[in-house]
Amino acid sequence: MARLGSVDERFQSYNIEMVEVTGGYFWRPYRDSAMTSAPSAPQNMPAGMDPALYAWRKPIDLSHPRLRRLAAALGPAYLRVSGSWANSTYFDGSSGRTTPPAGFNGVLTREQWKGVIEFARAVDARLVTSFAISPGTRDARGVWTPDSANALISATHSLGGQLAAAEFMNEPDLPAIGAAPAGYDAASFARDIAVFRPFLERSSPSTIFLGPGAAGEEAAAKLLAASGGVFDALSFHHYGAVSQRCSRKVLAAAAVQNEQALSDARLSAVERTASFYAALRDEYERGRPLWITETADASCGGNPSDSTFLDSFRYLDQLGRMARRAVQVVIHNTLAASDYGLLDERDFTPRPSYWAALLWRRLMGAVVLDPGPSSVPRLYLYAHCLRGRPGGVALLAINADRDHSRFLDLGMVASRYRLTATDLADTRVRLNGQELALGAGDALPPLAGKAVAAGRLDLPPASITFVAIADSGNPACL
Repeated sequence: MARLGSVDERFQSYNIEMVEVTGGYFWRPYRDSAMTSAPSAPQNMPAGMDPALYAWRKPIDLSHPRLRRLAAALGPAYLRVSGSWANSTYFDGSSGRTTPPAGFNGVLTREQWKGVIEFARAVDARLVTSFAISPGTRDARGVWTPDSANALISATHSLGGQLAAAEFMNEPDLPAIGAAPAGYDAASFARDIAVFRPFLERSSPSTIFLGPGAAGEEAAAKLLAASGGVFDALSFHHYGAVSQRCSRKVLAAAAVQNEQALSDARLSAVERTASFYAALRDEYERGRPLWITETADASCGGNPSDSTFLDSFRYLDQLGRMARRAVQVVIHNTLAASDYGLLDERDFTPRPSYWAALLWRRLMGAVVLDPGPSSVPRLYLYAHCLRGRPGGVALLAINADRDHSRFLDLGMVASRYRLTATDLADTRVRLNGQELALGAGDALPPLAGKAVAAGRLDLPPASITFVAIADSGNPACL
């Protein structure tokens, strides 16, 4: 298999929302939750949104041993601390303020930010963030000023941290939800960027400037046309759908929902988004890499099925497709919040997509190979150099057909890692027939492969199979 290209060593990454760090309102999980009591003075409630969509939560415990152990297993990675809430979060470097000043909706304390930096160091993650842009950051003429951003960057450096990459703001195409001033548009964004870019170059010259970080295609084109070629990497967001909680649509029957989720149209939607942004990049930011700085199955906290085995198919297929397109980084939203979290937010129990992410991390290296086209409907094939084994190859075969088996012809002995579940709606997953679960002291299971001989390898219906061919001798992997 020939080499197609390569991705960042931290290609598979994750997001911890700013509101998780500060405490505040975030998307209410579909299940009953204990996180429903709110303080008398609500913070971080996005403007114009229905309060019933949200639940109050205290700040995430970034020192929790289980959270650190499981995040470290996905490293090295990028940790993005951002989201719409970051657009209006005031950084308090010293005063102990708990109530935001005028023009802000939340407070990030120095101690909380110190916890982020220590967490990132402990789990081998490099920090990515964005900054406040709400009315509290602006002068009397409405011009954005760098005072708040400068305080955050200065504190980062004094605490021994470093910003690997940063966006100016989160989703500038959704200004009303994102607490931007009234009338904020592409021209406003361009004026802000003209102030922000030189500030970032002075205050944190090694930080990669990402942008525009938009969620909508038409708006992204306008933002890039207005701001010009100023970004070090072009960033965008991708969600395959709007969640049930925000669309207010009753989900279809489970069988229909599963069929739609595993359809080629749904899985390949990210290809169309990536193609659009690649074309924008070639027009406005030629030669710059692409980053997806926020993605999941559905926006607004995800759908109920996102915590089940079903989402593992989308999760891994998206990584495979984006690596093949040389998208350098894919940041999943979130690590441990609401229904699309890789971990359950209550106790950080791994969900099926976490186990899928862990296998990708263990097996799929940074060099991307060409497995050739799949001639079988609903069988998706991806190949990378095998991580940690010169000359080795790792295959990922996703059989998205719920009713029919598929197979591969292997020319060499290999190790097989097959993920299955009794039902697509299961929150438990099996590796080679054994249920995956944490052991004593939250020890990760061994994730051992099963030796298979050269020849036919069966791929059961609705299954995910990694294949490690350690002795393939592929010259692209030496």
